[in-house]
Amino acid sequence: MDELNWAGNLAYAAEKILRPGTVDEVREMVAAAPRIKALGTRHCFNDIADFDGGVQIDISGVESPIEIDAAAAKVTVSGATRYGELAPVLHAQGFALPNLASLPHCTIAGSVATGTHGSGRRNQGLASAVSALDLVTADGELLSFAKGDKDFDGVVVNVGALGVVTRMTLDLVPAFEVRQNVFDALPWDALFDRFDEIEDSAYSVSMFTNWANDSVDLAWLKSVGPGRTELFGARPADGPRHPAHAAGLPADNCTEQLGLPGPWHERLPHFKLGFTPSAGNELQSEYFVPYQHATAAFEALRGLGDRIAPLVLCSEIRAIAADDHWLSPAQGGDRVALHFTWHQRQSEVEALLPVIEERLAPFGVRTHWGKLFHISPSAESWPMLPAFRDLRQRLDPDGVFRSPYVARNIG
Repeated sequence: MDELNWAGNLAYAAEKILRPGTVDEVREMVAAAPRIKALGTRHCFNDIADFDGGVQIDISGVESPIEIDAAAAKVTVSGATRYGELAPVLHAQGFALPNLASLPHCTIAGSVATGTHGSGRRNQGLASAVSALDLVTADGELLSFAKGDKDFDGVVVNVGALGVVTRMTLDLVPAFEVRQNVFDALPWDALFDRFDEIEDSAYSVSMFTNWANDSVDLAWLKSVGPGRTELFGARPADGPRHPAHAAGLPADNCTEQLGLPGPWHERLPHFKLGFTPSAGNELQSEYFVPYQHATAAFEALRGLGDRIAPLVLCSEIRAIAADDHWLSPAQGGDRVALHFTWHQRQSEVEALLPVIEERLAPFGVRTHWGKLFHISPSAESWPMLPAFRDLRQRLDPDGVFRSPYVARNIG
C-alpha cells in the first residue's frame, strides 16, 4: 500500500485502508479483521495509526450529523469530524469549545486519543471536553461510555489501543471573542523570573524559541477582553508573525493577529483551516514536565541550544491544566509543554531526542503520543499506565489493536 502520513516521513505498512459507510459496517469490518487500527487525518509523526500486515479503517465516510443539545450545552459528532468543521457550526448557535489545538485540521477522535491540547494555564486538554463516547471493540461490539463511568477516564485518551471511536459528545461553553497580541524578543530573564505572571497575562499563552537566541523570539497572547500592550520588556510585533518567524516563514496561513478581535475558533488555533498547517514539510516532538519544574526545564534546554537550533524551525512553550484521563500528559497535575517543530532531517532529529529526554528526565518527563520520541513510557512517569494495560486486556484480549506501537509503548 503506497500511503504516507501527513508530513510524508512515514510510509504506512498496513495492507489496505477500509472505508465503511455506516456504523454497522465499522462493526463488521473490525470484527472480521485480525489486526486493525483507526486512521484519521494522518497528522501523527510515528506509527501509532499503523499495523504492519494489518489494515487501517477510515470512518470519515460514515454519515453522522452534528447534534447540538442547547439545553444541556453539549454536541454529539462523529469521531472523524475535524475541529475546523465543527467550530463554525457551534459558533453560529452561540456555543464554543473551551479550547482548541494549534491546528483545526485534525479529527476530534484522533486529537483526543493522543492527548492533544491547546494552551492556557487554566485550560485543560481537548479530552476534558468529552463527556461521552461510543467505541467499537475488537469483537465488533458497540460500547458506550459516559463521564462518571468506572472506565471513562481510561477510555478517552486511548492511543488507538482499545477500539474505534465512532461518536463523541463534547461539553460546550457560550461563544466568546479572542484577540491575539504578539510580542517580539521577550528577554530570557523575564521568562525565568516572571513565568507565572506571563502565563496569567492572557487566556492562552504561547512562546516560541530556538533555545539558542539571546531572547525568546515570540510571545503570543490570546486574550478574552482587552489585550496587553506590553509584556516585560518584549516589543509589540509590527506585523503578523508565523510561529517560525525567526526561520523566515511568512504568516499567510496564520490566524489574525495585531489585537483584532474575532470568534474563538478563528483565534485560538495558530493556523487557518483552509491553508497548509504549520510549516508542512516538518517533523514534530513534544515533551511535558510538571508546571513547578518549568524554569528548570527551560534551563536544561537552553544548555542544548547550540544542538537544537540547527534542526528546529521553532519550539513552543505552553501550559496545560491538570485532568484525570489516565494517559493524558496532564493527568494528575498541571504541565508545561515543550514542543519542537523540526526540519525534516529525521536521522539527525532522532539522534538528538535521547539527549533532550535525558536532560528532561529528572522532571518526570512525558511525551506526546502522536509525535517523535525515543523514551519508553513507564509507570513512574505515567502512574495510571498499569490500569490502562488492564483495561486494554479486558477490551482487546486477542490483541486486535495491539500494534507494534502499542506493544512498545503500552507493554
